[in-house]
Amino acid sequence: MTAASQWLHATTGRIATCAHSWMQAVHWVAGSGLYTPTRTSGPGFGPTTVAIAQELSALKECRPGIDYLARKVKASVRTVKYHLGMLRETGLLVYRSKGTRISGVGGRASVYERTIPTQFDTALGIRTTGEGATRRPVGIAEHGRTVIGKLAKKAARKVRRRPRRTPVSGRGRCTPMQGGTSASSSTALTHLPSEAKLASGEQKSHPGKKPKRAPRKLNKVGRRYQLARELKQMVPWLHRASVPRLAWIVRHVADEGWTALEVQAAAEQMPVSADDARRPTGLLAYRLASCHLLYTTPERRKTMRLTWQESRAAEQARHTGYDALTDEVRRPASVNVRALIAEAFCRNQEIADRQQHGTDEQPLFEIQADTAPDLLPLEDLDEDFIKLVRADAAKDLTTITAAIDAGLPESEARRLYTNWLVDQALAAQRQLTPAF
Repeated sequence: MTAASQWLHATTGRIATCAHSWMQAVHWVAGSGLYTPTRTSGPGFGPTTVAIAQELSALKECRPGIDYLARKVKASVRTVKYHLGMLRETGLLVYRSKGTRISGVGGRASVYERTIPTQFDTALGIRTTGEGATRRPVGIAEHGRTVIGKLAKKAARKVRRRPRRTPVSGRGRCTPMQGGTSASSSTALTHLPSEAKLASGEQKSHPGKKPKRAPRKLNKVGRRYQLARELKQMVPWLHRASVPRLAWIVRHVADEGWTALEVQAAAEQMPVSADDARRPTGLLAYRLASCHLLYTTPERRKTMRLTWQESRAAEQARHTGYDALTDEVRRPASVNVRALIAEAFCRNQEIADRQQHGTDEQPLFEIQADTAPDLLPLEDLDEDFIKLVRADAAKDLTTITAAIDAGLPESEARRLYTNWLVDQALAAQRQLTPAF
């Protein structure tokens, strides 16, 4: 079609009723081979043209930008312009309004209308009704039904543009015998190397790079968390502290390369008792304040550590702290659990006294595993009290093991604390118990 016929008011084709029927006409033009571009250079009607047509068919309003199409099909702007021109010449696209540039406003994209050329209708025997570009199809000849079916399958498939195959290098690859795929080199250096530069066989070949097997080095944050975990294990009055909070408190000394023993020595220069460490992290932050500015060298830190280790008062405080830690692990920390254990012992004592006097009342606590679950009177306890006891036990599993060690049967503990918490407490106790 000429340039004058590439407008909606001058076209001889008809407006496509849907995007699918328009893609059928695009595939017919691409496969028929009847179209020849008017220009003498540039690409032809092929897969890139079909890919651009697919992007146009997906638009509700056919008003594409050149940069948008180039980005979608991964082609240059000039290539997109070539293929849009071929779609117009074949009568598949016509102008509704042509894009222009307005001073002070910017460019305006062209608005197209997707049309089907009359050659397509004639070749397939499609009958239309109406006049002008608004004609619509009403039937098709028998010989065109097979062709239209094949075109429908092509239009339903997504056609992708093939990537361009570019050679890695313009030169031919050389073989070990100094041969090549090309007879001459682009640099005109065709002479062979001298005998002095050839391998004599005496030199050892360089081995390939060996993978690094060394362990990963901790960064600054990892070193802080490592020091915090060591302090939580070593210092008795820090065993309940939070590791992230400890890592934030010791950030300055960890960055200076302090060890856990040096941090403990700096924090316990004045002896620390269990009553003083009601808030361990706060006490540690107070004791470590400005220590990294005072003990700036390893020699100073070593002197401070030796002084702390040789102090008898600090040694006595350490032993007291470890003993208190052992007693605290053995004894439940929750007041509610302690009261419940005391109540259980009182009831057992009452049952023993009644049995000695010859009474036939059924005991409330039975050690046998087959009768204990049915005889524990949990109904007598307040429901809110039981929930509070279980919440405290979930926070500190040592209260469960301490209650069992104090004489509470495991079956009764499972009814009180639930099986899940008891299993967790027993598993933790087995991990902490050393194997001899």
